[in-house]
Amino acid sequence: MPIKEKTVLMDGVSIDRALIRISHQILEKNTDDPDEICLLGIKTRGAFLAERIAENIGNIIGTRPAVSSLDITNFRDDLEKSDAAVNDDLPEIPFSVEGKTVILCDDVIYTGRSARAAMEAVIRKGRPARIQFFALIDRGHRELPIRPDYIGKNVPTSRSEIISVCLPETDGEYCVKLGERE
Repeated sequence: MPIKEKTVLMDGVSIDRALIRISHQILEKNTDDPDEICLLGIKTRGAFLAERIAENIGNIIGTRPAVSSLDITNFRDDLEKSDAAVNDDLPEIPFSVEGKTVILCDDVIYTGRSARAAMEAVIRKGRPARIQFFALIDRGHRELPIRPDYIGKNVPTSRSEIISVCLPETDGEYCVKLGERE
C-alpha cells in the first residue's frame, strides 16, 4: 500500500539532540551505579539507536555501557498457534542481564506489543534489577498498559498515519517522517 509523505518531523540534528538528552536522562535516573546499565536495541532501528545512546553515555562518563541488538521475532504475540514452539528459544544477548538495569530501545512505540515482546525476551534470559524503555517516537494508540521511560518526541497520530524513522545504516537518510496511507 502506497504511503504519501506529509512532513519531516525530525532531521538528523534533532534526532542527535534528542539522543544526547535521553543519554543524560538515563544517567540521571540511574545514578546509583551507571556501570550496571546495559542497552538492548530492538531490531532493526532500535539497535542502531541503542548504539548511539551507548556512545553518548561513554562520552559523558568515560565508560560505555554494554549494548546489543535484540531480536523479538520469537516473542511476538501475533505468531500463529502452530509457531508456539518457536517461543521457547532464548534471545541471543552476549552479556548477562542478571541484576542489571536493562534499557530497551526502539524507534517507535505504537501499540506496545513490541515492548511487551522485548520484556518477555529479556526476562527469559535472566532477572534484571529493572527494565526501562526508550522510544524515539511515541505515537500513541496503546493496546497494552506500557509507556516509555524516555521519549525523544511525542507525535499524536491517527491510525491511518505512518511514522518512518530513517537511519543512514538502513535507509540512507537521517530523519523522522510522517506519512499517510493512500
